[in-house]
This record gives sequence, C-alpha cells and structure tokens, in this order.
Amino acid sequence: MTTVGKIRSVAILGAGHGGCAAAADLASRGYTVRLQARNAERLKPLRERGGIEARGVVQGFVPIATMTTDVAEAVDGADLIMLVVPSVAHEHYAQALAPLLTPDRPVFLNPGHTGGGLHFVRELRQAGYGKPVKTCETISLTYICRMEGPATVGIYTYTKKLGFAAFPGKHSAELHTLLKPLYPETVLRSSVLETALSNMNALFHPPGMLMNAGWIESTNGDFLFYNQGITEGVGRVVSAVDTERMAIAKGLGVPAISFMEAFHQAGLTTRAAVESGSVARACRESEPNKTIKSPSSLDHRYVHEDVGFGLVPMAALGRLAGVPTPTIDAIVHLTSQAVGVDYGRTGLTLEKMGLLAKTPGELAGFLQSGD
Repeated sequence: MTTVGKIRSVAILGAGHGGCAAAADLASRGYTVRLQARNAERLKPLRERGGIEARGVVQGFVPIATMTTDVAEAVDGADLIMLVVPSVAHEHYAQALAPLLTPDRPVFLNPGHTGGGLHFVRELRQAGYGKPVKTCETISLTYICRMEGPATVGIYTYTKKLGFAAFPGKHSAELHTLLKPLYPETVLRSSVLETALSNMNALFHPPGMLMNAGWIESTNGDFLFYNQGITEGVGRVVSAVDTERMAIAKGLGVPAISFMEAFHQAGLTTRAAVESGSVARACRESEPNKTIKSPSSLDHRYVHEDVGFGLVPMAALGRLAGVPTPTIDAIVHLTSQAVGVDYGRTGLTLEKMGLLAKTPGELAGFLQSGD
C-alpha cells in the first residue's frame, strides 16, 4: 500500500508500545518514518536491528530509516508530528517543539487522553510559541499493542471507531481529512472536550490498579490485568466512575456514550457482554486484551497518567459543570496515598488546560476558535 493524500513523512515522538507500533505500521505502508525517543538506550536495540520486528496485523521486519533522540532532527522535513507518549510527557515535548513548530505543520496527539490537546497548546504558549497552531487528537491509542521484546512490537488490532477532534476546532474537518488515510477508523467528534470525556483508560485502569494493589505488589503483576484483575467488584466501581463521567458530559452539553458501548465500538469486547451490563465480563471477553499482563508495580502510567492526567481533569471539569464526583475523588485520594503523590496538585488541572477562567457558556467558543 502506498501513501495517500498530503502526508508523506511522519515524525513519531515516543518509542514505547504505541510509538513502535505506529512506526512499524506506517513504514510498512510506505510512509517515511522518523522515530524519536528521549532515551538513547530505548533506541539502541532498534538501531542494532535497523528497524522493528512486528507481529499481528503487521507481520515481519520493518526498516526505519531515521531513529534519533534529537527532536529537531526528527521533525525536520516531516509533514506531520505525531506525539505517541504518555500525557505526563506533553509538557516536555511542547517545550522542545516551541522553537521548531510552524503554523503549516499539524501536531497529532495519539492519544490526547483527557484534555491533552488543551494542555499541549497551553504549554506551547507558555514556552513562547505565539504563532497559529493546529493540533488534533484521538481518544485513545490507534492500536492495541505491546512491546514483546526490545525490538519487537505486537500490534494486536487497530482501535475501531476511534473518536477524533482538533483544537482549535475550526481545523477539525481539514485535519480529519488529512489524517484519514493514515487511520481510516477515526470518527470526527464535536470537540476536544468530547474526546477528553471519552477516555476509557481513565475509567478502568485506576480502579483496576487501586483495587488490585495487594496482588500487584505481592506478585509483581503476575496476572492478566483485564481478564483476571477486572472482577465483578472492580467492574462495579468502573461503572460508578462512568456514571459520574456521563453526568459531567451532560452538564457541559457534550455528547457521550457509556463505557460499555464505547468499549464495544472500539472492537474490544462482544455485544453479548455489553448487553449483560457486566464490565468484568466485557473485559473477560476482550480478545485484543486477553494476554496483557498487569503492570509489575503501582509506579506505572496506569496510575500516573490515568489518575493524574485522566481522573483529575475529569473531576476538574465536573467542578466547572457543578457536577459532584465522589467516586472519582475517592480514587484520586486513595491512589495518591498509595503511591505518595498528590495527584490533585501534580495532575492536569483547569489552569494547565487553559480553562481556569472559563465558564461553561464560554467553552464552545473557546474550543472552536482557540482564542
């Protein structure tokens, strides 16, 4: 398959599970890929091989021409800059890109999670970038994938019917048309607030980590996180978080569907599981997730990212909407105690998303114009 549309060269910033999956997938389809990582040790096995070994929906060895720790080298000549990093790294990359970015080059946050695009643009401005900007994001990663070795990535499936939005929103149609050849499963949503409030990872990773903390710490994560760790009791807490999220969306006038329906639409569980109403069953019947093991400790992005940059901004949006979030607040508090990090302070607040001075009535205009 050859490239289609205007994008020929993609700078992929981040060489973890998602970054390697994106690099292998896009390079195998004829795009020129420039892969960047902050850590030279992360790139070492990839450089030794000259690329990435892929398994799953992409099979075989995929050469990668450029692999670097230098952001400037990675983005030089690229038509698209793709951030495939945890939300906690958005500030770092905004600072690195501020002197390099040009108005004609879009930045794609794959994924944006909860408020990632808003946070990234605010950090760009804080770092001195004053020109027009075009950013876009997906709700979650475009792949279900895991690194299976130092230079081997398993790409189990593409995420289906994946919500997509741009900030400023006035560029949504243009950027969706631009990105569609790369990711045909993306579906245009109303705004980055809708994608922010559709973050599935924030709904079930934090309850799963917190309520399995003893098991994780005593076995170093030697169990299947989704298949075994999301039990009926954990699933009921996930449902409670989801109820609060849906109430926040309604309070802000943002379209939303239930976690279970979104999980099914993404191609991650069966229709029968959705109709049963059991989150635990939905996770047991998640074919793409069935072999994924638990993190080996609480010091993991399922906590740092999905609490601090997932649940904390959801709770903040709840306060903006006047919607109480007792279950979300409890999980944020207890995980903060469990890992010794005050996520309410270090996480993604309204101020960090550029929304501190906004009223609910002002959000739509701001999200559209970016002013």
